[in-house]
Amino acid sequence: MSEKRDVKILAVVGMSGSGKSVVVDYLTKRGIPKVYFGGMIYKEMERRGIERTPDGESEKKFREEIREKEGKDWVVKQVIEETKNLIKAGQKRIVLDGVYSWTEYKALKQEFPGEMVFLAIVVPKKLRYKRVGERPERPFNRNEIIERDRSEIENLEKGGPIAASDFYILNDGEVAKLYSDLDEILQEMEF
Repeated sequence: MSEKRDVKILAVVGMSGSGKSVVVDYLTKRGIPKVYFGGMIYKEMERRGIERTPDGESEKKFREEIREKEGKDWVVKQVIEETKNLIKAGQKRIVLDGVYSWTEYKALKQEFPGEMVFLAIVVPKKLRYKRVGERPERPFNRNEIIERDRSEIENLEKGGPIAASDFYILNDGEVAKLYSDLDEILQEMEF
């Protein structure tokens, strides 16, 4: 019989501009290590000598291409390995930043049964578009964010993990409210 581990892995999901990074930053400032899905893409792009463009277009293209060529589970395999290494090093709480696809969701649930919890950050579309347009890093105009949403939903199956999440936060107010709602959920899930 295998020993029960006291490990909790929180995957933060949501559309672009929902506030995922704000939530992940809040947790990392509390000492919880993160595994960043996009970081796997960046490392592999660098390894292959592919330059990242300021508009994010090279990243988007590569993200879709590698999933097509190497399998929709390529990124999550890298994330699983890094997460396992953190657990072996003694980490009991880990946050995952950037689950995009249903394939990734299923792989994580299978690999870490009873330890994975999904938190979706949701925002009314109009407010999310406004936030994305005003953010200091990689702002998008309305047409760009509409195209990004379409691409992430159609090409990367991003809607599944959001729909199947264990917890939801409606992030339509001030950051202090987001933190308060998050603290309640963290207490409920004993994270």
